[in-house]
Amino acid sequence: QVQFVESGGGLVQPGGSLRLSCAASGITFSIYDMGWYRRAPGKERELVAGLTRRGGTNYADSVKGRFIISRDNAKKTVFLQMNSLKPEDTAVYYCKGAIGSTDYWGQGTQVTVSS
Repeated sequence: QVQFVESGGGLVQPGGSLRLSCAASGITFSIYDMGWYRRAPGKERELVAGLTRRGGTNYADSVKGRFIISRDNAKKTVFLQMNSLKPEDTAVYYCKGAIGSTDYWGQGTQVTVSS
């Protein structure tokens, strides 16, 4: 059974940091391209950061220089380090694993940036 489980969300003040984790099971993690997405209230889901199995990265313009995506293949986990958080980063954050035409999604973790 394939599972992706996110953790690390919560409430943080503007300017603060959070580190999200997404632990995978049931797959050969190292061959998957991984990504973090988010859906803010009233908005479409958007790509935040992607990390290919070969180590290539891409980021949404809104998070460049603030967020860092990384992975630990031995632990089958992808991370999203989020720094200098802003209220507009408030959203449910999802991780996705992809290989070929197959996608797997986690259940999401809420991030709220508010004073």
